[in-house]
Amino acid sequence: MAEIKVPELAESISEGTIAQWLKQPGDYVEQGEYLLELETDKVNVELTAEESGVLKEVLKDSGDTVQVGEVIGTIVAGEAGGSESAALAPASKEEPAAEQKEEAAKEEPKSGNGRTIASPAARKLAREKGLDLSEIPTVDPLGRVRKQDVASYQKNEAPASAPKAAPKANASVQNDQAGKPVERERMSRRRQTIAKRLVEVQQTAAMLTTFNEVDMTAVMDLRKRRKDAFFEQNDVKLGFMSFFTKAVVAALKKYPLLNAEIQGDELVIKKFYDIGIAVAANEGLVVPVVRDADRLSFAGIEKEIGHLAKKARDNKLSLNELQGGSFTITNGGTFGSLLSTPILNSPQVGILGMHKIQLRPVAIDEERFENRPMMYLALSYDHRIVDGKEAVGFLVTIKSLLEDPEQLLLEG
Repeated sequence: MAEIKVPELAESISEGTIAQWLKQPGDYVEQGEYLLELETDKVNVELTAEESGVLKEVLKDSGDTVQVGEVIGTIVAGEAGGSESAALAPASKEEPAAEQKEEAAKEEPKSGNGRTIASPAARKLAREKGLDLSEIPTVDPLGRVRKQDVASYQKNEAPASAPKAAPKANASVQNDQAGKPVERERMSRRRQTIAKRLVEVQQTAAMLTTFNEVDMTAVMDLRKRRKDAFFEQNDVKLGFMSFFTKAVVAALKKYPLLNAEIQGDELVIKKFYDIGIAVAANEGLVVPVVRDADRLSFAGIEKEIGHLAKKARDNKLSLNELQGGSFTITNGGTFGSLLSTPILNSPQVGILGMHKIQLRPVAIDEERFENRPMMYLALSYDHRIVDGKEAVGFLVTIKSLLEDPEQLLLEG
């Protein structure tokens, strides 16, 4: 019998939360096959079986917090489990009669440790909605709860304002809200971690934000002229992020304190340029890192950002891809934000906020003005080591480079 243990994940991660079991007690698993999904502070990790056999028991359920090294289940090897293992092992050539198989399948949702058999998608939705799987009816002849069963149950359940149908745990909430309908959802581990760290940053850093605006006419004209040839040559679209990443790297070289961090009573000024790009994923904001951005071409930056963004949306980022950034760029403009004050990504001391490009009248000289595509830029920085002079100079450098993008080629 083999124990399923929570593996070492990263130096800074000592625990996680079981998001969902992908296998149920009684299932046969091959070596290397996925067993469960573990949610950590930064990423979700899928744990695999270290040997083939039958999943005998599950010691921790979905939603439970587990420690590195903790035993959370057991697997019985194919032939070594005796009668119990043989009963759980895959069907042999001498299969039971059809009636016996159907009867056994019907009993399976009630066996094991008493957990209702449900698809991973159904378990996830039920967990998000705070529903008990055992209370959800299903039309499946074998009694398995599916995602659509959870969705329809949620849709048809009695209104939360009905006192008799409300769970006891929600009674105080309903009393406080004078009987108004509410919905309670458990915060994911990642969302809890994001909330905790954002508060910590504002409590420990002397954070300040300075603003500027940039005329995007030159960049947009350059993209319009070169986008087709760029795509044909590099098989990737020419977006705005490569221009901003190049401009940020150039500005960091000129103002190195924004590429530093505080460790005790020392400044660690980084001589590398690993730029974090904030990505909005389903489970919350993540910041994958473009390594050595100063050594990448425009095409290289666009490809890497696209690759990391896809992995973020698919929840496939590794811990290494999220650690060690030296500066962060976040683009609220993709959601229509006109202006914001981004919060530092600790232990970094600087973050650049991009925003929506909007036509605004701009004075050309004392007598003329034109409508230009303008973007507000926001730089949040740690005033403990970065003074206003450096912060303003940093933004002015980025503005200058973007309004004359040919300079980026010389800088690169």
